[in-house]
Amino acid sequence: MDASIDGVKVAGTPNGPVPVVLLSVPDSDDLLPIFVGFDEAVAIRRGLDAEDIGRPLTHDLLLDVMEELGGRVERVVVSELRDGTYIADLHVQTPRDDVVVDARPSDSLALAARTNAPIEVSEQVFEAGHELPEEFEELRDIREVIADE
Repeated sequence: MDASIDGVKVAGTPNGPVPVVLLSVPDSDDLLPIFVGFDEAVAIRRGLDAEDIGRPLTHDLLLDVMEELGGRVERVVVSELRDGTYIADLHVQTPRDDVVVDARPSDSLALAARTNAPIEVSEQVFEAGHELPEEFEELRDIREVIADE
């Protein structure tokens, strides 16, 4: 299923802020929430906003190296939900061959946000993890949380 990043939000919990990336798919009002680390959430949001902070961060560096070697991100697939953990595949075109790299969804989504690479979610993953959008309406956008720090 084609997907896109609908938002990067933060839930306040007794244990502190918990960031969540919300993926949407066509023909469904539901969202797929993927809970990620705070730094990863910031990296995804910065990629979506095309925010340049002057020096390359980890995801920017990885893309720079990949491009210098002649590769490019073809697409990201959130392919599996295993024991409550999402699994993603990073599809990369290289001069030698097309390769699939096992990657965390947060890293894959940060790269997709920087390259506008397509995002896909397997139907089984979406069916297993989708939630109503109302569940996330009250959450703060990660940009608001960053601005408050």
